[in-house]
Amino acid sequence: MPRDSWPEFPEAGTHLQRYAGRLMAAEINSSFYRPHQPATYERWAGSVPHHFRFSVKLPKTITHERRLRDCGGLLDGFLAQAAGLGDKLGCLLVQLPPSLVFDAATAPSFFKALRAQHAGPVALEPRHASWFTPDVDAALEKWRIARVLADPVRHAPGAAPGGWPGLVYVRLHGSPRMYYSAYGQATLQALALKLRESADSGAAVWCIFDNTASGAAVSNALELDALLKD
Repeated sequence: MPRDSWPEFPEAGTHLQRYAGRLMAAEINSSFYRPHQPATYERWAGSVPHHFRFSVKLPKTITHERRLRDCGGLLDGFLAQAAGLGDKLGCLLVQLPPSLVFDAATAPSFFKALRAQHAGPVALEPRHASWFTPDVDAALEKWRIARVLADPVRHAPGAAPGGWPGLVYVRLHGSPRMYYSAYGQATLQALALKLRESADSGAAVWCIFDNTASGAAVSNALELDALLKD
């Protein structure tokens, strides 16, 4: 949390407690790199208000190393760990490597296995062009998997959310310089309008700022929060 944003947050508590005292959700990215004990997730869940929710990113061992293949045991272990969040588990995030092509055998097998164990919201951030087609969108909708709107946009269809319309998940990595650039007022105002429209249509809405390298994520999240409350 950048120092210049500290006055926006409660003074007392851990970093997570202070953050959750002002904002409503967080994305757990560390789960991508290493496993966490269920007790760790339980501690996080116990540190936040009842309305706060976490999104948890699937491990890279599943998405990048096994590339969604033959990962049943890894998936079982991850879901058992994340279950420590209880009702604070708001969403699972599946981010795929740019080189991972949609495969008509692998993808259904993986998502069916995931859905057999997890009925809650799931957001998919694919990055290869083969995932951005009407047929794939239809398959994702059948599995109740939302396709993330990620900025910068890699492929033209990715400029809008896809897949299952019951969830809209936006990830803003920073543009033009990924992870560094802040988003301006006009962009945030347009985003707020689109998020309101999605929520009014009945979708669950998530917006995560990933432009953390320069500290812009927190200020952008606070600006968007203020616009949504106007």
